[in-house]
Amino acid sequence: MNEQNGHFPVENGELFFQSAGGGDPVVFLHGFGFDRRMWTPQFELFGSTFRVITYDLRGFGRSSLPPEAGYAHEDDLNALLSGLNAAPAHVVGLSMGGRMALRFAAAYPQSVRSLVLADSALDGQTWSGDWQMRWMRMCAAAKAGDLAKARRRWLEHPLFDSARAEPSSASLLEKMVEDYNGWHWHNNDTARVPEPPLAERLGKIQVRALVITGANDIPDFQSVASLLAEGLPVVNRSIIQGSGHMVNLEVPSEFNAALQCFWHTSQNLR
Repeated sequence: MNEQNGHFPVENGELFFQSAGGGDPVVFLHGFGFDRRMWTPQFELFGSTFRVITYDLRGFGRSSLPPEAGYAHEDDLNALLSGLNAAPAHVVGLSMGGRMALRFAAAYPQSVRSLVLADSALDGQTWSGDWQMRWMRMCAAAKAGDLAKARRRWLEHPLFDSARAEPSSASLLEKMVEDYNGWHWHNNDTARVPEPPLAERLGKIQVRALVITGANDIPDFQSVASLLAEGLPVVNRSIIQGSGHMVNLEVPSEFNAALQCFWHTSQNLR
């Protein structure tokens, strides 16, 4: 399948990536506390028809930690796609990965064929009190030196209730969270954040987008999905029943079918 993997150099760091297949490039961006492995069901399927790229964002997986000098996730992705001669690409992000996909589309629109935003976060969103309380407890545990407790609190978050009920997805989530170094819970991330927040200027992102939500995801992410569906100029909406936040792992067949349909339609509209 024409596979590549290894560390790709970026400014003040390196990204660990995997690539396989041919055809139009598709890059997948993972959620917080996870890594490129969360896209295993998509990597294996789409590698037969696309050039599939997954990588660990800085601070996660096998990529380097964020540098003191500052960096931008969108610049990292641009460097990776340029270096692999894989732009423009279809960009898929889940949760935190969706937030970074939006940043990339805003900064480098010419490098994006389409956007898929699955249970996405968004710069400028307002987090619920429950979310903020749980997050502060995780950070407190990590800062106190109890990384195991912080990891457990993340894995036991209601966000992952339905994913934990699926043996295959539960096992993968446990492995990734156990491997997560916890850096972001006790350090200030130096990643640059777009200003003004993207929530205030979604109308300027002209890339064709698909917003996917698991019907059982928590209200914080349901609210973001509504903002994206209302604010993005060229957008399709898909709500997948029987799924929560980790929609790509919980119901991979339905998720993959939604992507295939969207990309097929996007291809015909070029």
